[in-house]
Amino acid sequence: MSDIEIRDDRAAGRLEAVADGGVVGHIAYFVLDAPERALVPVHTIVEPAHEGQGIAGSLARELYRLAGREGVTVAPLCPYVVKWAARHPDEAPAADPELLRVAKERLVAHPELF
Repeated sequence: MSDIEIRDDRAAGRLEAVADGGVVGHIAYFVLDAPERALVPVHTIVEPAHEGQGIAGSLARELYRLAGREGVTVAPLCPYVVKWAARHPDEAPAADPELLRVAKERLVAHPELF
């Protein structure tokens, strides 16, 4: 993988992978405040020219690290992050099913979060 910087744009709800001055991939997420604070990833995108370089995995790993630093849970709704978490249980603690249910309800009620 080339030199990739990962940055959190909390205001936009995006964890971004940046290379050569441009965003080459991102995870879209929202912050859930109740029943507990959680980061909820809903979609992962990597630009076609940068696919196969491990960018999506680096974004998922950093999302879990970010949540760990903040002392919050990741409640993944994004299919890619769900699969990544299943392959990396040591880095990606499972979210409570009730938290996932509430996160899904919030996304359905607020599709603009996707």
